[in-house]
Amino acid sequence: MDDSLYTGLTTGVALLVYYFTLTKSALARGKHGVEAPSHDGPEEYMRYVRVHQNTLEHIVIFIPALWLFAYSVDFFWAAAIGLVWPVGRLFYAFGYYEAADKRMPGFILSMLPLYVLVLGGIIGCVWDLTMLEV
Repeated sequence: MDDSLYTGLTTGVALLVYYFTLTKSALARGKHGVEAPSHDGPEEYMRYVRVHQNTLEHIVIFIPALWLFAYSVDFFWAAAIGLVWPVGRLFYAFGYYEAADKRMPGFILSMLPLYVLVLGGIIGCVWDLTMLEV
């Protein structure tokens, strides 16, 4: 079996979580009567929008970091570490949907794998480059 499938599955889960936040934001727009293209509305609506926007801001870092780690270190470990990110994003989302001050545990949980994947991926690349025969 191709080990990259593990990383592919983690990517798919992350995209589903992102799509979930997008859908919740769109439903909140309808619930609160916020007409497009406006993003201004009641605080509850704004929390849903921020969850979606923040998840978009982070997925742009997450997916390349996941694959960088996978190719330079290990596909399975990239997938395993990477699965923490969508779980953290869900904790972040449900906490933030309830109240802004409840978002931090999920935020921190989703940041940890980002650091590991980015730094580990860079270290893996440097390691592989230094091991090349000249």
